[in-house]
Amino acid sequence: MWADTAEVRTEVAQDAGVRPRPDDDLGLFGPGSVTWRVHSEPILGLAGLRALYLQALHPRALAGVVQNSGYRSDPWGRLIRTADYVATVIYGTTAEAEQAGRRVRAVHARLTAVDPDTGERFRVNEPDLLRWVHVTEVESFLTTARRAGVRLSPAEADAYYAEQRRAARLVGLAAGDVPGSVAEVDEFYRQVRPQLRVTTPTADSALFLTHPPMPWKLGLTPVRLAWYGLAATAVGLLPPWARRLYGLPGLPTTDLTVSAYVRTLRLALAMLPHRLYEGPRYQAATARAARLATAAPAAP
Repeated sequence: MWADTAEVRTEVAQDAGVRPRPDDDLGLFGPGSVTWRVHSEPILGLAGLRALYLQALHPRALAGVVQNSGYRSDPWGRLIRTADYVATVIYGTTAEAEQAGRRVRAVHARLTAVDPDTGERFRVNEPDLLRWVHVTEVESFLTTARRAGVRLSPAEADAYYAEQRRAARLVGLAAGDVPGSVAEVDEFYRQVRPQLRVTTPTADSALFLTHPPMPWKLGLTPVRLAWYGLAATAVGLLPPWARRLYGLPGLPTTDLTVSAYVRTLRLALAMLPHRLYEGPRYQAATARAARLATAAPAAP
Protein backbone atom coordinates (compact mmCIF):
# COMPACT_ATOMS: atom_id res chain seq x y z
CA MET A 1 0.00 0.00 0.00
CA TRP A 2 2.75 2.49 0.89
CA ALA A 3 4.68 1.82 -2.31
CA ASP A 4 1.67 2.70 -4.47
CA THR A 5 1.05 5.93 -2.56
CA ALA A 6 4.72 6.91 -2.68
CA GLU A 7 4.94 6.31 -6.42
CA VAL A 8 1.93 8.54 -7.07
CA ARG A 9 3.30 11.32 -4.88
CA THR A 10 6.72 11.05 -6.48
CA GLU A 11 5.20 11.45 -9.93
CA VAL A 12 3.17 14.44 -8.75
CA ALA A 13 6.28 16.02 -7.23
CA GLN A 14 8.25 15.48 -10.42
CA ASP A 15 5.48 16.95 -12.56
CA ALA A 16 5.26 19.99 -10.28
CA GLY A 17 9.01 20.54 -10.34
CA VAL A 18 9.30 20.08 -6.58
CA ARG A 19 12.89 19.92 -5.34
CA PRO A 20 14.35 18.61 -2.07
CA ARG A 21 14.77 20.98 0.83
CA PRO A 22 18.08 21.31 2.71
CA ASP A 23 16.70 19.59 5.82
CA ASP A 24 15.02 16.69 3.98
CA ASP A 25 16.03 13.23 5.05
CA LEU A 26 14.28 9.87 5.24
CA GLY A 27 14.68 9.44 8.99
CA LEU A 28 15.74 6.23 10.69
CA PHE A 29 14.09 3.94 8.14
CA GLY A 30 12.80 5.25 4.81
CA PRO A 31 10.61 3.95 1.99
CA GLY A 32 12.80 0.94 1.25
CA SER A 33 12.47 -0.40 4.78
CA VAL A 34 10.23 -3.18 6.05
CA THR A 35 9.33 -0.80 8.87
CA TRP A 36 7.60 1.68 6.56
CA ARG A 37 5.79 -1.17 4.85
CA VAL A 38 4.49 -2.61 8.12
CA HIS A 39 3.57 0.68 9.75
CA SER A 40 1.62 1.96 6.76
CA GLU A 41 -1.11 -0.49 7.78
CA PRO A 42 -3.97 1.06 9.81
CA ILE A 43 -4.67 -2.35 11.36
CA LEU A 44 -1.63 -1.70 13.57
CA GLY A 45 -3.87 0.27 15.91
CA LEU A 46 -4.86 -3.14 17.27
CA ALA A 47 -1.20 -3.97 17.81
CA GLY A 48 -0.79 -1.15 20.32
CA LEU A 49 -3.69 -2.47 22.39
CA ARG A 50 -2.33 -6.02 22.19
CA ALA A 51 1.05 -4.78 23.44
CA LEU A 52 -0.56 -3.16 26.48
CA TYR A 53 -2.31 -6.39 27.51
CA LEU A 54 0.99 -8.23 27.07
CA GLN A 55 3.08 -5.66 28.95
CA ALA A 56 0.72 -5.80 31.93
CA LEU A 57 1.83 -9.38 32.62
CA HIS A 58 5.24 -8.16 33.86
CA PRO A 59 4.69 -7.10 37.51
CA ARG A 60 7.80 -4.95 37.82
CA ALA A 61 7.27 -3.18 34.49
CA LEU A 62 3.61 -2.60 35.32
CA ALA A 63 4.56 -1.12 38.70
CA GLY A 64 6.70 1.43 36.89
CA VAL A 65 3.67 2.50 34.86
CA VAL A 66 1.03 2.40 37.60
CA GLN A 67 3.13 4.32 40.11
CA ASN A 68 4.20 7.07 37.71
CA SER A 69 1.53 7.46 35.07
CA GLY A 70 -1.75 9.31 34.96
CA TYR A 71 -3.13 6.90 32.40
CA ARG A 72 -6.34 6.36 34.37
CA SER A 73 -7.16 10.06 34.49
CA ASP A 74 -6.16 10.76 30.88
CA PRO A 75 -6.03 7.47 28.96
CA TRP A 76 -6.81 8.96 25.56
CA GLY A 77 -4.30 11.74 25.95
CA ARG A 78 -1.64 9.19 26.84
CA LEU A 79 -2.67 7.08 23.85
CA ILE A 80 -2.36 10.06 21.50
CA ARG A 81 1.06 10.99 22.89
CA THR A 82 2.31 7.42 22.55
CA ALA A 83 1.00 7.15 18.99
CA ASP A 84 2.68 10.43 18.10
CA TYR A 85 5.98 9.21 19.54
CA VAL A 86 5.81 6.01 17.48
CA ALA A 87 4.90 7.99 14.35
CA THR A 88 7.82 10.36 14.96
CA VAL A 89 10.27 7.49 15.33
CA ILE A 90 8.96 5.70 12.24
CA TYR A 91 8.27 8.63 9.92
CA GLY A 92 10.00 11.67 11.36
CA THR A 93 13.30 13.07 10.21
CA THR A 94 16.40 11.80 11.95
CA ALA A 95 16.53 15.01 14.02
CA GLU A 96 12.88 14.67 15.04
CA ALA A 97 13.31 11.03 16.06
CA GLU A 98 16.46 11.81 18.04
CA GLN A 99 14.72 14.70 19.82
CA ALA A 100 11.75 12.50 20.72
CA GLY A 101 14.13 9.89 22.11
CA ARG A 102 15.94 12.47 24.24
CA ARG A 103 12.62 13.58 25.75
CA VAL A 104 11.66 10.01 26.62
CA ARG A 105 15.07 9.28 28.16
CA ALA A 106 14.89 12.47 30.22
CA VAL A 107 11.47 11.52 31.60
CA HIS A 108 12.52 7.95 32.39
CA ALA A 109 15.69 9.13 34.11
CA ARG A 110 13.63 10.95 36.74
CA LEU A 111 11.23 8.11 37.56
CA THR A 112 11.42 5.36 40.15
CA ALA A 113 8.95 2.79 41.46
CA VAL A 114 8.68 0.16 44.18
CA ASP A 115 8.88 -3.50 43.24
CA PRO A 116 5.60 -5.15 44.31
CA ASP A 117 7.36 -8.36 45.35
CA THR A 118 10.53 -7.21 47.11
CA GLY A 119 9.71 -3.66 48.17
CA GLU A 120 12.89 -2.53 46.42
CA ARG A 121 12.86 0.90 44.82
CA PHE A 122 14.08 0.73 41.24
CA ARG A 123 14.58 3.05 38.29
CA VAL A 124 12.12 2.62 35.45
CA ASN A 125 14.89 2.92 32.86
CA GLU A 126 16.45 -0.39 33.86
CA PRO A 127 17.58 -2.10 30.63
CA ASP A 128 15.53 -5.22 31.32
CA LEU A 129 12.33 -3.17 31.64
CA LEU A 130 13.07 -1.05 28.56
CA ARG A 131 13.83 -4.24 26.64
CA TRP A 132 10.52 -5.83 27.72
CA VAL A 133 8.51 -2.83 26.57
CA HIS A 134 10.41 -2.58 23.29
CA VAL A 135 10.12 -6.26 22.38
CA THR A 136 6.44 -6.56 23.26
CA GLU A 137 5.70 -3.46 21.22
CA VAL A 138 7.57 -4.37 18.04
CA GLU A 139 6.53 -8.04 18.23
CA SER A 140 2.91 -6.90 18.53
CA PHE A 141 3.30 -4.70 15.46
CA LEU A 142 4.83 -7.47 13.36
CA THR A 143 2.53 -10.25 14.57
CA THR A 144 -0.62 -8.19 14.03
CA ALA A 145 0.47 -7.20 10.54
CA ARG A 146 1.27 -10.77 9.50
CA ARG A 147 -1.90 -12.24 10.97
CA ALA A 148 -3.90 -9.53 9.20
CA GLY A 149 -2.52 -10.69 5.88
CA VAL A 150 0.52 -8.48 5.29
CA ARG A 151 2.80 -10.74 3.29
CA LEU A 152 6.29 -10.79 4.71
CA SER A 153 8.93 -13.42 4.04
CA PRO A 154 10.92 -14.85 6.96
CA ALA A 155 13.86 -12.69 5.86
CA GLU A 156 11.66 -9.57 5.86
CA ALA A 157 10.34 -10.39 9.33
CA ASP A 158 13.91 -10.68 10.59
CA ALA A 159 14.78 -7.42 8.85
CA TYR A 160 11.93 -5.65 10.65
CA TYR A 161 13.31 -6.63 14.04
CA ALA A 162 16.83 -5.67 12.99
CA GLU A 163 15.59 -2.26 11.82
CA GLN A 164 13.76 -1.71 15.10
CA ARG A 165 17.05 -1.82 16.96
CA ARG A 166 17.37 1.80 15.79
CA ALA A 167 14.20 2.64 17.69
CA ALA A 168 15.50 0.79 20.75
CA ARG A 169 18.60 2.96 20.76
CA LEU A 170 16.44 6.06 21.16
CA VAL A 171 15.18 4.93 24.57
CA GLY A 172 18.66 4.07 25.80
CA LEU A 173 19.19 0.45 24.78
CA ALA A 174 22.25 -0.83 22.95
CA ALA A 175 21.41 -2.37 19.58
CA GLY A 176 23.17 -5.60 20.46
CA ASP A 177 21.05 -6.01 23.60
CA VAL A 178 17.79 -6.15 21.64
CA PRO A 179 16.51 -9.18 19.69
CA GLY A 180 17.11 -8.69 15.99
CA SER A 181 15.31 -11.66 14.44
CA VAL A 182 12.20 -13.79 14.89
CA ALA A 183 14.24 -16.55 16.51
CA GLU A 184 15.82 -14.10 18.96
CA VAL A 185 12.42 -12.67 19.91
CA ASP A 186 11.10 -16.20 20.51
CA GLU A 187 14.10 -16.92 22.70
CA PHE A 188 13.59 -13.67 24.60
CA TYR A 189 10.02 -14.64 25.43
CA ARG A 190 11.13 -18.12 26.47
CA GLN A 191 13.56 -16.63 28.97
CA VAL A 192 11.23 -13.98 30.38
CA ARG A 193 8.06 -16.05 30.71
CA PRO A 194 8.91 -17.35 34.22
CA GLN A 195 8.72 -13.71 35.42
CA LEU A 196 5.23 -13.15 34.02
CA ARG A 197 1.96 -13.61 35.86
CA VAL A 198 -1.40 -12.04 36.53
CA THR A 199 -1.43 -9.95 39.68
CA THR A 200 -4.15 -7.72 41.09
CA PRO A 201 -2.66 -4.68 39.28
CA THR A 202 -2.52 -6.77 36.08
CA ALA A 203 -6.20 -7.66 36.36
CA ASP A 204 -7.08 -4.03 37.15
CA SER A 205 -5.11 -2.81 34.14
CA ALA A 206 -6.65 -5.39 31.82
CA LEU A 207 -10.13 -4.42 33.01
CA PHE A 208 -9.34 -0.75 32.44
CA LEU A 209 -8.07 -1.48 28.93
CA THR A 210 -11.27 -3.38 28.19
CA HIS A 211 -13.61 -0.83 29.74
CA PRO A 212 -11.94 2.61 29.65
CA PRO A 213 -13.84 5.87 30.04
CA MET A 214 -14.91 6.81 26.53
CA PRO A 215 -14.11 10.32 25.27
CA TRP A 216 -16.64 12.88 24.10
CA LYS A 217 -19.50 11.25 26.06
CA LEU A 218 -19.46 8.19 23.82
CA GLY A 219 -19.78 5.70 26.68
CA LEU A 220 -23.49 5.05 26.12
CA THR A 221 -23.25 4.73 22.36
CA PRO A 222 -22.40 1.86 19.96
CA VAL A 223 -18.79 3.04 20.17
CA ARG A 224 -18.57 1.26 23.52
CA LEU A 225 -19.63 -2.03 21.94
CA ALA A 226 -17.17 -1.50 19.10
CA TRP A 227 -14.38 -1.00 21.64
CA TYR A 228 -15.31 -4.25 23.39
CA GLY A 229 -14.90 -5.98 20.03
CA LEU A 230 -11.49 -4.40 19.45
CA ALA A 231 -10.35 -5.30 22.97
CA ALA A 232 -11.47 -8.91 22.54
CA THR A 233 -9.61 -9.07 19.23
CA ALA A 234 -6.44 -7.63 20.77
CA VAL A 235 -6.58 -10.29 23.51
CA GLY A 236 -7.20 -12.96 20.89
CA LEU A 237 -4.05 -11.84 19.09
CA LEU A 238 -1.93 -12.55 22.19
CA PRO A 239 0.34 -15.60 22.14
CA PRO A 240 -1.47 -18.69 23.46
CA TRP A 241 0.77 -18.76 26.55
CA ALA A 242 -0.20 -15.15 27.37
CA ARG A 243 -3.91 -15.91 27.00
CA ARG A 244 -3.51 -18.86 29.34
CA LEU A 245 -1.89 -16.60 31.94
CA TYR A 246 -5.04 -14.48 31.79
CA GLY A 247 -7.10 -17.63 32.38
CA LEU A 248 -8.34 -17.72 28.79
CA PRO A 249 -8.16 -20.60 26.28
CA GLY A 250 -4.94 -20.91 24.35
CA LEU A 251 -6.60 -23.02 21.68
CA PRO A 252 -5.46 -23.04 18.02
CA THR A 253 -9.08 -22.42 17.00
CA THR A 254 -8.92 -19.05 18.75
CA ASP A 255 -5.90 -18.09 16.65
CA LEU A 256 -7.64 -19.15 13.43
CA THR A 257 -10.83 -17.25 14.24
CA VAL A 258 -9.05 -14.05 15.24
CA SER A 259 -6.72 -14.20 12.25
CA ALA A 260 -9.70 -14.50 9.90
CA TYR A 261 -11.38 -11.55 11.59
CA VAL A 262 -8.36 -9.22 11.44
CA ARG A 263 -7.81 -10.11 7.78
CA THR A 264 -11.38 -9.04 7.07
CA LEU A 265 -10.95 -5.90 9.15
CA ARG A 266 -7.77 -5.00 7.26
CA LEU A 267 -9.59 -5.33 3.95
CA ALA A 268 -12.40 -3.12 5.23
CA LEU A 269 -9.94 -0.45 6.40
CA ALA A 270 -8.24 -0.49 3.01
CA MET A 271 -11.52 0.66 1.45
CA LEU A 272 -11.59 3.86 3.51
CA PRO A 273 -10.14 7.11 2.15
CA HIS A 274 -6.45 7.22 3.09
CA ARG A 275 -6.84 10.69 4.58
CA LEU A 276 -8.84 9.15 7.44
CA TYR A 277 -5.84 7.24 8.79
CA GLU A 278 -2.73 8.77 7.25
CA GLY A 279 -1.44 11.07 9.96
CA PRO A 280 0.52 14.28 9.40
CA ARG A 281 3.89 12.63 10.11
CA TYR A 282 3.22 9.94 7.52
CA GLN A 283 2.15 12.56 5.00
CA ALA A 284 5.23 14.66 5.68
CA ALA A 285 7.47 11.60 5.32
CA THR A 286 6.01 10.59 1.97
CA ALA A 287 6.32 14.18 0.76
CA ARG A 288 10.01 14.24 1.73
CA ALA A 289 10.53 10.89 0.02
CA ALA A 290 8.91 12.26 -3.13
CA ARG A 291 11.09 15.37 -3.10
CA LEU A 292 14.25 13.33 -2.58
CA ALA A 293 13.24 10.96 -5.36
CA THR A 294 13.22 13.85 -7.82
CA ALA A 295 16.90 14.49 -7.02
CA ALA A 296 17.97 10.87 -7.33
CA PRO A 297 19.98 10.11 -10.47
CA ALA A 298 18.07 8.12 -13.07
CA ALA A 299 18.97 4.47 -13.44
CA PRO A 300 21.14 3.81 -16.54
